[in-house]
Amino acid sequence: MKRLLVIILLGAALWSGYWYVAARGARTGFEAWFEARRAEGWKADYTGLEIRGFPNRVDSTFDMPVLADPETGLAWQARFFQILALSYKPGHIIAVWSNSQSFSTPSAKYDIASENMRASIILAPKAKLPLKRANLVAEAMAITTNDSITTFDGVQLAISRREEAPQEYRLAVNVDGLMPPLPPGITLQTGGTLPRQLDALRADLSVEFSRPWDLQALEESRPQPTQIKLKLAEAKWGGLELAMAGTLRIDDAGRPTGRMTIKARNWRDIIVLARQFGWLPESWLGHVEQALSLAAQLSGNATTLDLPLDFKDGEMALGPIPLGPGPLIRLR
Repeated sequence: MKRLLVIILLGAALWSGYWYVAARGARTGFEAWFEARRAEGWKADYTGLEIRGFPNRVDSTFDMPVLADPETGLAWQARFFQILALSYKPGHIIAVWSNSQSFSTPSAKYDIASENMRASIILAPKAKLPLKRANLVAEAMAITTNDSITTFDGVQLAISRREEAPQEYRLAVNVDGLMPPLPPGITLQTGGTLPRQLDALRADLSVEFSRPWDLQALEESRPQPTQIKLKLAEAKWGGLELAMAGTLRIDDAGRPTGRMTIKARNWRDIIVLARQFGWLPESWLGHVEQALSLAAQLSGNATTLDLPLDFKDGEMALGPIPLGPGPLIRLR
C-alpha cells in the first residue's frame, strides 16, 4: 500500500512539474510572439495574460488584446481572447472570443457582437504549425458598420486540409437566419412580401492557395488563392433562389479565369432587390434586365434562368452581357 502511495505521489509530482513547464513555455512563447510583432512595427498589446487550467489544460486568457498590421491596414481588438489547450495534446486548441470585438480594414470598421463564438483548431506538429482542420461556430452574431447592422441566428464554418494536397482546403459555410440591413425607406416587396430573414445561405467549396496556412500567414503575408472550385453556393429568400457553381483559376495578379454557372429563380424580383440594395451599378441594371429577358424568352422559362458567368482577360460577362472588369481576388 505504501509503495502504491509513493508511486501515486511521484506521478502527481512529475505531472505537476510537466504542467508547470508547459504553462511557463506557453507564457514565454506568447510574450515573445507579441514582442516580435512590435519589433516589426505592429501594434501588438494586451493588458494582462493569465495561464490557468491545472492539471489537464493550459488555458491562456488575454485581456484587451490589440493587433494592428501597418503594412496591410488590418486591425483587430477584443475585450478578451482565450486559447485553451489540453496539456497532453498541444496540437489541439480551442479559441474563444469575447462577446464584443472589432475588425478594421483600410476602408471600414466592423463592430462584432456574438454569443458563444469559438473554434476548435487542429495544428500539424511542424515548425510553423500548419492548419489541418478547424470548426468555428457562433450562436448569434451582429455586425455593425457605417450605421448598418447585419444579424445572424447562427454561423458554422468548417475548414479541412487535404492530406494529399497540403495547399488545398475544403470550406463549408452555413449561415442561419441572416437578416441583411435595409436601405433607408425600403420595404421588402417584390412579386410578394419577403420575410425579413433569408431562409438559407450556404456554400461548399475547395480553395487551393500559394502555400499552406500557418503562423507565417499571420506574421508575414497571407497565402493567396490560386484556384477556387465552388461545388455549390446558394441563397434562398422567400420565393427567390440564387445558386452558383464552377471553377476559377487565379493568376499572380489576382485575376480570375473560368466560368461560374448561375441559376436564378424569380430573377426579375432579384433584379428589383439588386436595384433597391445597390448590389449592381445603376448603369448596368437596364442592360442586364433587357438581356436576361431575352435569355428567358429563348429558354422558354420566364421565371428561372441558367446562365454562365465568364471571367477572361480581366473582364467578366453574364451570358451575352459584358459586365466590365472582373474582381481582383487577393487577400490583404
